[in-house]
This record gives sequence, structure tokens and C-alpha cells, in this order.
Amino acid sequence: MATWEDLAAFVRAEYAVAEDLETETEYRIIEDSDDEIRVLVEYEDDRSQIVIICREQLDGREDWVQVVSVIGRAADVDLQKLLWELGQVSVVCGAVIVGEHVLLRHAVPLLNLDINEFTDPLNFVAETADHLEEMFFRDDDH
Repeated sequence: MATWEDLAAFVRAEYAVAEDLETETEYRIIEDSDDEIRVLVEYEDDRSQIVIICREQLDGREDWVQVVSVIGRAADVDLQKLLWELGQVSVVCGAVIVGEHVLLRHAVPLLNLDINEFTDPLNFVAETADHLEEMFFRDDDH
């Protein structure tokens, strides 16, 4: 992968409607624009998580891709406990507050991206976000 267009084409082909038979997880693109694709990840326990895949030019020179998932409102959670739990379950993503919400976010440069450097973090972000959302926010708001 070298460009956003390459990655976006891969995502559209791979996640338009896909199923991981091993984990019984389903993936479906629910929004698609020039610089952002949203994928709904549905789990066998009737929970789901929206993962946002977006292009960023973080350093002003090269394209990066961010994999982001919203887990809840920052005002509704003990952030210290949430960050401690995140440290126990993931080495892939970090938690940030954007506006009023806590998000999990992972970013990688596109230039020499190997596909597993995208697909594995996408799954880890989705699974970790769903775990933290269930643990700290109780509701499944995606």
C-alpha cells in the first residue's frame, strides 16, 4: 500500500460486506467519502462498534491513516480507570478526548504500509473499543 486510494480500494473490497467465520464477526461499510470510510463491526453477542478509517496529513509531508472508534462521553467515565484498563488490554491504540468524547485511535503512515499493519490494528481498535464501552459505559452506542 502506498496511497490512500490504494487503501480505500482495499477497504471497499474487503469490508463492503464481510464475515470472519473464525470469530463470527461481520463487517459492513456504512459511510464512504473521499477521505473517510466508516465500518460497522458486528459481534456474535449482538454488540457492535463503528470504526472510522480516515486519511490525515499529520506531518504536512505524507499521508497517514487513522483508525478511530468512539467509546463514550468523557464526562461519564473515570478516565484514570479507563486508561488503566486500556493499558491492560491493548498495545495498539491510545485514548484521546476529542470534543466531548473519548476515542481510541491508532495511526500509521501509508507510504510503506503492509496490509497487516492496517487490518490487525483495525480489529484491535474495534475489539478494544467495544470492550471498554461495555465495561465503562454499559450501553452499546456503537
